[in-house]
Amino acid sequence: MRKFVVTDIHGCRLTFMSLLEKIGFSREDELYLLGDYIDRGPDSAGVLDSIFMLLDSGYRVHCLLGNHEEALLNALEDKYWFRSWVEWGGRQTLESFEVSHPSEIPGFYLDFLKSLPYVLEVDGYILVHAGLNFFNGDPLAPCAEMLTLRNWYHTIDYEWLGDRYLLHGHTQTDFKVILEQLKTLESNRFLNLDNGCYNVAFPDRGRLLAFELGTHNLALQANIDNMHDWQVRVQQSLQRTGS
Repeated sequence: MRKFVVTDIHGCRLTFMSLLEKIGFSREDELYLLGDYIDRGPDSAGVLDSIFMLLDSGYRVHCLLGNHEEALLNALEDKYWFRSWVEWGGRQTLESFEVSHPSEIPGFYLDFLKSLPYVLEVDGYILVHAGLNFFNGDPLAPCAEMLTLRNWYHTIDYEWLGDRYLLHGHTQTDFKVILEQLKTLESNRFLNLDNGCYNVAFPDRGRLLAFELGTHNLALQANIDNMHDWQVRVQQSLQRTGS
């Protein structure tokens, strides 16, 4: 049985399904998804539908919560969160569901997102969306920081970590940096798998990655979704702020 890890799909359904086809994902394999299924890409609803289709068809898929799912859930009741989430990429998610507010998204999608765990431990790998806070008494105790941490490698408690590996996403990273992390995985024990799948205009990004736990092989799929709408919105935002 092969076990794969993928993160930060961000509404890019075509890219996601193409990556699964490329690795030959089957019912004998397992797939671990580290969150951020939604926002920015053109088909967040389709990404979730694809996950449901795989689960309903007997594929072994395990999903974690990401900060974008948490933002959607917060936006259900909080006007501040709603405005922030829409600017982060939530607008594209609403458009994919053809609704104007997250409360109008069918309940089974919301129930699924509410059920997602923060962290999983599998075969000597710790899987988390963003990172672990090693200043907590128990770094594996579920907490919101697991969805938002950045720049935390220097805090790793290697005595606590032992021979386990940390796999995460959340912070989009140049592919050459990810390859360097892969080369040093045995010594550093961490790997960021977020190459900014949606960020097709940025050099050395715009790929969705699949990491195989047993072999440490890394498969990639360049983004094949239509990201024009997101890129236009980003450019308009930069013009408004004078950046």
